[in-house]
Amino acid sequence: MPTPSDIEAARERLGDRARITPVYGSDTLSRRCGRRVWLKAENLQRTGSFKIRGAVNKLASLDDAQRAAGVIAASAGNHGQAVAWAARELGINAAVFMPQDAPMAKVEATRNYGAETVLAGAMFDDALARALERAEESGATFVHAFEDEAVIAGQGTIGLELVDQLPEAETFLLPVGGGGLAAGIAILLRARRPGVRIVGVQAGKTGSGTIADGIAVKHPGELTMSILNELLDDMVHAGDEAIAEAITLLLERTKLVVEGAGAASVAALLAGDAGGSGEVCALLSGGNIDPTLLISVMRHGLTAAGRYLVLRTRVPDRPGELLKLLDLVAAERGNILEINHRREVLGLDVSETGVELTVITRDDEHCTELRRALEEHGYPLG
Repeated sequence: MPTPSDIEAARERLGDRARITPVYGSDTLSRRCGRRVWLKAENLQRTGSFKIRGAVNKLASLDDAQRAAGVIAASAGNHGQAVAWAARELGINAAVFMPQDAPMAKVEATRNYGAETVLAGAMFDDALARALERAEESGATFVHAFEDEAVIAGQGTIGLELVDQLPEAETFLLPVGGGGLAAGIAILLRARRPGVRIVGVQAGKTGSGTIADGIAVKHPGELTMSILNELLDDMVHAGDEAIAEAITLLLERTKLVVEGAGAASVAALLAGDAGGSGEVCALLSGGNIDPTLLISVMRHGLTAAGRYLVLRTRVPDRPGELLKLLDLVAAERGNILEINHRREVLGLDVSETGVELTVITRDDEHCTELRRALEEHGYPLG
């Protein structure tokens, strides 16, 4: 495995190309968890994730002949952007192969960093196969997202920063997808702070995938998992509901935009899965969340927290009846966000019309009060 010396050398290669990302304390999370909580904001890194650390270290390690032949990567998101950015900085030609349905925001970002972007196949494995074929044909260096010692050492530079920034932290929560990030940090922490607790966080598996796509890999690396099996104290899982809550809480309370993979560590913390005691650090590994997904997650999270309430009822189909309903909601201090008025609903009388309201509320208690008021005034809720 890479050594702490390799990680120190990686920091020298990175220089100022990678930001030293800040650590923030969160009073909200500290109160929720009953211990001091710190957030390592790698979502504020260049390209929006930790990935440039490994990409820059790998590309900076290439000899002149390898640089002249160029580099190739396969990625559905953050790794591709990082390789493209690093190649531009180091004057190396890069090609990034991405699935055909990769989010266009990530495709455009990769292209704008100067890489040739190739949409190949419906799945990531298809893009990976095409990338490996091109590398074999062209002699370019294939840059793996995690199964590479130079990449692991680059990600480990986060550990060097954590040692300096959080000398009192006793527990560290690290997202685990392919495992390169957690492996690099764990190597450094075990060498410099051997007594700390290190916990890996994987995405919970569901039949429909996960919003933490950045850590939803089919097969973690053999090298990385051999390191993690030796160095981690525990490996836990975070489900989509918990991750959505964490994304919402981070945006509302800390003003940090974090993607699903980046919020997994906070989700595990909120679920009480960190273990240990004393100060705890959750690593926010990236912030490249698709805007449409962010909107969906925020609405879902606010609904779960009692901040959004969807009401379905019916009113007599005559002038002024809808206004009476809206006046009642206003009297209960509900702020109406959206109204849908439908007559073609099964179960309605011919003299009735269906109404669906989306209301901004304060909390669960306010939701209960609003429901009770409507029912007391003769509006059945369905």
